[in-house]
Amino acid sequence: MIPVGDRDAPLFPSDADWDSAQTVLLDHELIDGLPAVVPTPARLDAMLAGRDPMESFGFMPPLFGEITNQAVAYCCVIAGCRPAEFPVVREAALATLDDEFNLLGIQTTTGTPTAAVMVRGPIAEMLGMNAGTNCLGPGNRANACIGRALRLVLTNIGGARPLMGDMATMGQPAKYGMAFAEGSHALAPAHTESAVTVIGLSGTMEVLPEQGASKPEMVLRPALVAMQGGRVAAAAGRQKPPTEQFLLMPPEMADILSNNGWTRADGQAFLHRESGADWPIARSPADIHIIMTGGAGVKMTCLIPWGGGTYCVTRPLPQP
Repeated sequence: MIPVGDRDAPLFPSDADWDSAQTVLLDHELIDGLPAVVPTPARLDAMLAGRDPMESFGFMPPLFGEITNQAVAYCCVIAGCRPAEFPVVREAALATLDDEFNLLGIQTTTGTPTAAVMVRGPIAEMLGMNAGTNCLGPGNRANACIGRALRLVLTNIGGARPLMGDMATMGQPAKYGMAFAEGSHALAPAHTESAVTVIGLSGTMEVLPEQGASKPEMVLRPALVAMQGGRVAAAAGRQKPPTEQFLLMPPEMADILSNNGWTRADGQAFLHRESGADWPIARSPADIHIIMTGGAGVKMTCLIPWGGGTYCVTRPLPQP
């Protein structure tokens, strides 16, 4: 047994019966209902890769379990991560502790939010993360396992288990895990430094451009409607202070902006200005994040931020 959050977590011999191990992990409430990689001493050691197992990085709400290398590595093992993905998960976990992210609120609300992970720079390519077609969907091992591992950290170390710390009325599918990579485009050149960003996500909304879109305004106006709708729907009739917004933009839509001489900053300024001065969709144009990702097609995605108040947080990652 090793300490993971508020409980002792089992390690199994290499020849452990798979079905029996799944039962034990479920009984200990250490997994999310999906099958798990069986945690063995050898797998845990490989994930730690020589790091001090008990090095502490702080405590995670709501139950304030201690974030150690060993506890994070355990979550990475059962989520199916490879050792090279451990730094991404650990730094994402530490990013959630930033005051602006408001992790205590996200973990305990009756609402739907969770922490989504975005990885950028050379490490995303080295890990084989998907920034193209179906980047938010299934089919990519690194995306799936990194997102799941962070969610298991929030559950096992933070203690946000259903009816315990996590009081969500409905929850959402991203609470099994959500991670994707940021791509590049003329509108937003590739990052040369690696980093991980955590986003307090309440859900996603598909957005199409106006029919026959050929101008940037025709691409961005429907996104503005989606952002405004998400904000109003989560406000319970109150005019809350503006926070931030996220628009995932595929290459074809980014082409329309760049071919018309627009920069990403121009798109941000347009969305902020058109949202009006009385109740802008974000506290500044820079807080409207237009992110290059996705594959062929015209459909964009708005990531709806949690209405309770949260800002994304970014931490640097080691270069591959």
